[in-house]
Amino acid sequence: SEYFQLPIDIMVKNDLSLSKEKSYIELGRHRVLFPIVVNQDNEDLIEVIPAKASAGYLNGYSDPEYIEKLEQIKLPFIPTGKHRAFPIKGDSMLPIKDGSWVIGKFVEDIKHLQSGRTYILLTKDEGIVYKRVYVSESESGNEDRVLILKSDNKNYEPYPVKLSEVLEIWEFTCSIRTEEYDEGELKVESIMRMLRELQVELEPLKKKAG
Repeated sequence: SEYFQLPIDIMVKNDLSLSKEKSYIELGRHRVLFPIVVNQDNEDLIEVIPAKASAGYLNGYSDPEYIEKLEQIKLPFIPTGKHRAFPIKGDSMLPIKDGSWVIGKFVEDIKHLQSGRTYILLTKDEGIVYKRVYVSESESGNEDRVLILKSDNKNYEPYPVKLSEVLEIWEFTCSIRTEEYDEGELKVESIMRMLRELQVELEPLKKKAG
């Protein structure tokens, strides 16, 4: 109870058996992730999902043996909570580029989802996706709610996903780019071109700069 920061009565009154389709135990509105990997000092470690085999995470995310075999890192500046590192593919979430990594914090309570923030989601159909999430309202419970997933690159259309199709949600904590920026990427012309590709309105920026 103290370790998971949950009242003892919640843990006693709830079924602690794992669902076959989920990597967490539901305790009321809370979700406790399993398995949890720690080091010798009982500090949480960050599992790294391999880029070349990221599709395998959909099959292995709830398998303790799969999770324990993942590479693990520890970053001292990461806030408390359970984190994992996910590879990013494609250009739908520029300026986070293909080949970057996003470290996400496991979302234990659906009510903590905030519309307009970015999350890593594991869905039954797509596997790992990184999008800006907008939460719809529902009067009939969480399972009927719909999440609207939007890309920061406006060349990609937003699309809905039922919450019941989402297996895990990880809130953006930080991103890591493993390649150095090219000199050309830091020039004003390159930045303006990127903004145009993202279909960002440039007039307000020009007025502020002027």
